[in-house]
Amino acid sequence: MVELEKVAGEVERLRDDIVQTLVELIRIPAISPDYGYEGEYDKAQKLLEIIRDWPFDKVEVYEAPDERAKNGVRPSILAYYYGQDGDKSPRLWILTHMDVVPPGDLSKWTVTEPFKPVVKDGKVYGRGSEDNGQSLVSSLYAVKALMNLGIRPKRTIILAFVSDEETGSKYGVEWLMNSHPELFRKDDLVLVPDGGNEDGTFIEVAEKSILWFKLKVKGRQVHASMPDMGLNAHRVALDLTYHLDRHLHEKYDKRNELFYPPESTFEPTMGGNPADSPNIAPGEHEVVFDCRTLPEYDLDEILSDVERLSNEVKEKYRKELDGRTLPEISVEVLQRGDAAPPTNPKSEIVTLLKEALKKLRGKEAIAGGIGGGTFAAHFRRLGIPAVVWATLDETAHQPNEYAKIDNMVEDAKVMAALALL
Repeated sequence: MVELEKVAGEVERLRDDIVQTLVELIRIPAISPDYGYEGEYDKAQKLLEIIRDWPFDKVEVYEAPDERAKNGVRPSILAYYYGQDGDKSPRLWILTHMDVVPPGDLSKWTVTEPFKPVVKDGKVYGRGSEDNGQSLVSSLYAVKALMNLGIRPKRTIILAFVSDEETGSKYGVEWLMNSHPELFRKDDLVLVPDGGNEDGTFIEVAEKSILWFKLKVKGRQVHASMPDMGLNAHRVALDLTYHLDRHLHEKYDKRNELFYPPESTFEPTMGGNPADSPNIAPGEHEVVFDCRTLPEYDLDEILSDVERLSNEVKEKYRKELDGRTLPEISVEVLQRGDAAPPTNPKSEIVTLLKEALKKLRGKEAIAGGIGGGTFAAHFRRLGIPAVVWATLDETAHQPNEYAKIDNMVEDAKVMAALALL
């Protein structure tokens, strides 16, 4: 306990350095080529510059090829600080991501511009400050405090700064696991500090499956005063959406109190057609569904239901026009993530995290599941226990995104404790 108190005090002493490092990183946009940007290369170089003289035992850079990105690569950095038994010590991974989402509507950024960070009222404002800059910097200074005190923890800490979390991890964690499986061990412990709540008492151990799909309906555009001359795709899409929404909620209605909300969700989120006048019955219409389903449900079965209902609606509105059978309805899967097996709420990483929070904050944490997806799922599929935890105000992806300085400092203490306890 004395050792932990010393490390906590050293983290406090590093508070100004913590803030300055986050400010430096926010200034470097690291946005995916999927959004038309250059990726994470420049931010990775900045990180390497920051830690160049730190006494890490090993620093490795892995580059996933992506011709769209700057220098044709999407980098990930692994920095090792060995435990008491050197490279034979048990290992703790702390994974954060370098990439950020685009700034969005610039007119809504009222505190500062997205990549011109401002420190104000105990917060650091800027795009990527909370997601995932806050935890990235916390992990850095958790280790820096140990280094400054000459402490070798019980567990080797592997800080992983990866690319491509915001657009699926194809060039980040997923690529590392596929291209370098030798990096990972079944007895590793994994912390992904990329989700949580305001007081740091929620430990995520399970995630729902994610399915985004788009319904594309094609009819025939016609003047709204003569609907029989065509086929109104808008009406067909509304009918299909209504019945599909009702069917999915009624069939997949189990509850699991590990999650919040405890049931599967099926939300129509986007839609529209090219009609630009009230008197046009459109010939096309699209609807997007965001589905977050409990792990016990099979996404293939859900997609089969979508196809079946689509065919039923096609038959209901079936019409021959100019040699074509209408409507045409297609289903496009935009994103799919089948739920990984949950981390056991009684596993070592959960127990350690609860103990650290009790010692440092005097708070009892609970383990539960979420509807979102994180790259903890990739570890769970390998049978490696992973938890998602951080202390967050949940401003990610919003205008005026910020990281609370106290959260950075206090989370760094917890991360250090995980390696010590």
